[in-house]
Amino acid sequence: MSKVIIIVNAQVNKGKISANAPVAQKMALALSKSITESNSCHKIEIVSGADLWSKSLPISDSDEDTIYCPLTIKLPDWFHFPAQHIYYACRDVEKRRKWVQQHFNHKTSKDNLWLGDLWLPIIFTPEKLIYSDIIGEGILPNDYQQPQNLPSEIYTDLQTLAKELLNSIQAIPSVYLLQFRMLDDNIIFDRLWPFPASSAIASINVHKPDLFAHHWHCLSGSF
Repeated sequence: MSKVIIIVNAQVNKGKISANAPVAQKMALALSKSITESNSCHKIEIVSGADLWSKSLPISDSDEDTIYCPLTIKLPDWFHFPAQHIYYACRDVEKRRKWVQQHFNHKTSKDNLWLGDLWLPIIFTPEKLIYSDIIGEGILPNDYQQPQNLPSEIYTDLQTLAKELLNSIQAIPSVYLLQFRMLDDNIIFDRLWPFPASSAIASINVHKPDLFAHHWHCLSGSF
């Protein structure tokens, strides 16, 4: 039996996420459901990223039967897992923005200006990249909706940007979210997420499999 550890950016008490973090609850529940449906023999454990930082969790690099599924970008550098270099690259937001500025004719977010309110999901499988429908944020916080319609030429430009950006960080199979916003007809790049972040909850009950199921398939190789 393999153990799957889901790491969230929220308080966790005995495997239960705090009610003050409803989005983290939805994310972890969706991923847990996908894992169970894929293989009911997996033992799933939900832990807080804060516990990881405090080193109160027993972490072993040699435990090959444990699969780590971080649903948070805030991870300590000493925590080693297969996608560590990807998370580190995506956490360096300014470096990714500079790369986009140098290689594409796109403006980027700066500090709190032009922050992204749209997300392009990319499902990175060993065989190909699959681009899902664009997600948008509504008027209320954490009110995400999918799909959002954009002109086909914009969608094509986003796919090209996503592909080259993933190549630049030597991406591995996972679900990624390219966060951006539109200023008139111009793409404003914000950042890249290496997992189905909060906006991915828009795919729950909209697509089957949803983005969390795709993420698990990528991590486990169960395509």
